[in-house]
Amino acid sequence: METPDGRLTAFGNQLIDVHIWLREQLAALREDVDAHLAGGALPRDLRAHCLTFCSALERHHTGEDGDAFPELARSFPELRPVLEELRRDHRLVEDSLRRLQALLDDPGRDRDPVRVRGELDTLAALMETHFVYEEKRIVAALDALDAPEWRRSRPGFLISGDT
Repeated sequence: METPDGRLTAFGNQLIDVHIWLREQLAALREDVDAHLAGGALPRDLRAHCLTFCSALERHHTGEDGDAFPELARSFPELRPVLEELRRDHRLVEDSLRRLQALLDDPGRDRDPVRVRGELDTLAALMETHFVYEEKRIVAALDALDAPEWRRSRPGFLISGDT
């Protein structure tokens, strides 16, 4: 939560960092599936990696819905329509995550990499659109927000695997 020179990193910048990390995790999953589709072995840890990613994305969105968005709505009431749109996006992403998990959990489908890749593509498109919109619309408000409790204990939506 501090830069190398000791300054606190603004919450909006931390949000962007989490988005970058989530994008990287999804890109790694897609690369694994692409390698398999190109003739390589299906990575043994694909399911575990996917579950870890899905859990991190779910924690991020749950934290936004439960912590960040209510705080932003109180401090910046003009953002309420934007926050509702972002919540709707969360439900779409959640549906995609459920479909992906079902593909990975169903042994009868033999974890068909083409279907997994298709769902990963859908998820990537949803996430990218959502992240870009979110970054454009709420980062400045997060940077302006004073939430001392978030500085003492980082909320779930600002946690990545790197923190």
